[in-house]
Amino acid sequence: MTIVSFITVDVFTTNRFEGNPLAVMADARGLTDADMQNIAAEFGYSEVTFVLPPHDPDNTARVRIFTPTMEVPFAGHPNVGTAYVLGMRGEVFGKPVGDSLRFEEKAGIVTVELKRGGDRVLSAAIRAPGPLAIGREIPEDTVARCISIDAAMVSTRVHRPLTASVGLGFVVAELTGLDALALARPNLTHFQDAASATQKGNLDFALFVYVRTPEAPWTIRARMFAPLDNVPEDPATGSASAALAAYLVSLEPETDMRVSLTIEQGVEMGRRSVIGVDVVKTNGVVTDVTISGACVEVMRGEIRC
Repeated sequence: MTIVSFITVDVFTTNRFEGNPLAVMADARGLTDADMQNIAAEFGYSEVTFVLPPHDPDNTARVRIFTPTMEVPFAGHPNVGTAYVLGMRGEVFGKPVGDSLRFEEKAGIVTVELKRGGDRVLSAAIRAPGPLAIGREIPEDTVARCISIDAAMVSTRVHRPLTASVGLGFVVAELTGLDALALARPNLTHFQDAASATQKGNLDFALFVYVRTPEAPWTIRARMFAPLDNVPEDPATGSASAALAAYLVSLEPETDMRVSLTIEQGVEMGRRSVIGVDVVKTNGVVTDVTISGACVEVMRGEIRC
């Protein structure tokens, strides 16, 4: 029998029972792939992380990220939460943890910078591991059916719905207003139909819908639905926020710019999250995307496998 300790944190918030919950196994040695998947399914969180010794000793750790149904190459809130947990522990596999961490992940090397106040970790900022990648457009009526709203509520003012990624792909779509955002309800049957029509094989179909504030266009309210991955709604999705932010900045006419965005998510679930995203564009190309947020510890315990 293998016994592993876990810590849960709420990510992208400073208030317990808000933000996005994450379980972190800070020493996952001895667990099999099946163990990791079973543990993730047992927690039922959108993601659970498992920390292992790095392949390269110059890196901090190898981090594996599991949803309730699969392993994913990269995700935002798991990296922020894992960095927070390791930063508060002060060491990982016998090595001290400073303010700069490097995680080996399936998507590549993820770098994290911690901000401290005294003996506390106040926040973590991660750099997206991949360049902005834009995929196919998705029909507005497909998006509307997936979230049970009228197709007229899907805005094409700035862009049509499409897939975007900086490490993990999402369908991003703008809605016409907060009323449309509040009405959204995932329809599993239509998600299954959309996945069959737009993806190859059994890849997931995750939908990130958002509304921009007219007076402050870089302040965004969003919701994310991934019922095919047993996540009917996610209270905070850093990887989707990063992909959306990078894409919106790429559409701006300026060739060189630095933009700080605030993305609020989880409000409709009663788990308000605040995600900071900084995007740099140079010579017309998005060159850097950083996701940041705060965390708060909630639980500690052990799991027996």
